[in-house]
Amino acid sequence: MKKSEIKELVKSAAENNNVINVDFRFDSNYCNFIPLSLNDKLFLVINEYDFIFDGYSIYRFKDLIKIKIKNDMCDKILKSEGLTSNIIVPNIDISGWKSVFESLKNMNRNIIVEKQTIDGENDEFVIGRIEKIYKNFAYVWNFDADGEWDDSPIKIPYSQITNITFGSRYVDTFSKYIHEPPFNE
Repeated sequence: MKKSEIKELVKSAAENNNVINVDFRFDSNYCNFIPLSLNDKLFLVINEYDFIFDGYSIYRFKDLIKIKIKNDMCDKILKSEGLTSNIIVPNIDISGWKSVFESLKNMNRNIIVEKQTIDGENDEFVIGRIEKIYKNFAYVWNFDADGEWDDSPIKIPYSQITNITFGSRYVDTFSKYIHEPPFNE
């Protein structure tokens, strides 16, 4: 698909609260989203799976290879159940990764930052709290599967980010059982 077609479909779905099936260049499985806002480079979605919304994600348009507006029974059920009319659009400035990080830092919550690759060999997954934000990168404190914080924050160049997720059940539930990051600002 042409990038212009992809962007028009995402825009149309955002205007109508439609679920979209999305294929990314780095994943063989499609994902279901409802787009909430977009610009020329990034788009914000609410993640949908089996009639449940599970957090928000921000993706790059350049990683999309195919999109389809579902406009099927799933869409009808979401609308009939009143789920799409009750979506809360978070106040996130998606004009660039720096502004995304600034918005999320103001929320003071844990997030997931990913770098996904086609071969999967150089994938990176960071879950934790934003410490510092710069023009071309940010530092994020990461915690591991045992809920232990790393000794120092991880430097994340914006150019390597494929997506950021926040407000998901995974992040929010895990966050209830760990202590605050080791920094004091």
